[in-house]
Parts: sequence; C-alpha cells; structure tokens
Amino acid sequence: MTNLPFPLAEEPDGAMRETGRKLFAGPVDFLKGVVAMEGLPPDDRPEVCFAGRSNVGKSSLINALTGRKALARASNTPGRTQEINYFLLGDSGYLVDLPGYGFANAPLPVVEKWQRLLKHYLSGRASLRRAFVLIDARHGIKAVDEEIMTLLDRSAVTFQAVLTKIDKIRDSERDTVLTQVRDRLSRHPAAYPEIVLTSSEKGEGIATLRAIIAGLP
Repeated sequence: MTNLPFPLAEEPDGAMRETGRKLFAGPVDFLKGVVAMEGLPPDDRPEVCFAGRSNVGKSSLINALTGRKALARASNTPGRTQEINYFLLGDSGYLVDLPGYGFANAPLPVVEKWQRLLKHYLSGRASLRRAFVLIDARHGIKAVDEEIMTLLDRSAVTFQAVLTKIDKIRDSERDTVLTQVRDRLSRHPAAYPEIVLTSSEKGEGIATLRAIIAGLP
C-alpha cells in the first residue's frame, strides 16, 4: 500500500491521537455565518476548511470531529447552507464550514453569489492551512469535485481528500473507488498525498483526521 500514490493516512500514534482529542475536546463554538468577504473574521490565527458537494455528509463529519451532535446543522435539503460558517476551535484556530456545491435548492442568482464568495475565500485567505475536500465513497470524484480541486490548484491551497460514508460500501468496492480517486487526484498539483477514510456513523477515521488537523503548522 505504501508504494501507491496517495496512500491512506496512517493511524496516529498515541501521542498524536491524544493531541487531536484534546484539540477537539476543548471549546468549539459557532462564531458567525459569512455572506460577503468583508464579513470574514481577521486572519489572525490558522484555519482549516471543509468543502464538499451537497449531501456528502459534511455537517455529520464536523459534528463527529467535535463530538457535538448539532454543532453544524445537517439539513434534509441539500444546498441549503449558503454561508461560510466559522467555528472557534479553542483559542488556537478556526474551523470553517464552506457552503455545499454542485446542487442548491435556491434561485440561480443566489447560487452564483455564493459560488463567487467561495472562490474569493479560497483564493484570498492567507491563514488557511489546508482545505479538506470531502468525497462520497459511494460515488468517487465527480465533475463538480474536479471544479473545486482545480480552483484550489489555481489558488495554491493544499487540499486533502477525505472519503465520507466509507461504511456504506463493501470492502470489495473500496479498491475500485480508491483507484478512481487516486487517478483523479494525481492530476491536481495542490493535492496532499494522503487520503483519509471516514465514517461519521461508525467513527472510522475521526481520530486520524483530528490528529492531522492538530499537527498542521
């Protein structure tokens, strides 16, 4: 597995697991929802963001990471979140929930407005340490995911692929999905060379992702 491009992220050792646990066990509070660039908080601390197409399970993953059932609002209506949602991660940083892309139950002008906001944010946020691009393990990388990855390439923002809902596919299907994901990621210079497999329901990969975030410079 180690000689493959984009290997799976290794399980953290005990020390890094505990560092990640402590980071997310502390205060995590909603700060604000941003609808325009001028509403962004000062970039005076490191931040990580989560991007993904609608219904990829982004809210569920953020809730699992933070150990809070309703921190990020999971909606039954895909594309409903039209704001960049900022959360304070202790005293040390921001956790940023980007609006879902690819589908929206909203008028076209509204969709276009928040797509512009997304592009401006990704291209102009100096404190952004890493973007985590969520990919539904049942479907692999789709064209709308390619668009956001290309935008991250152009913005020189390092991004890491996180497969969600890994518990929803059979073990025999994992290799097929991972082959497709690795092939697509290899075309993107900003892609970080590790993949994280997660399940919000089963808890798989949560400690690994916490440790990765805690270990960012």
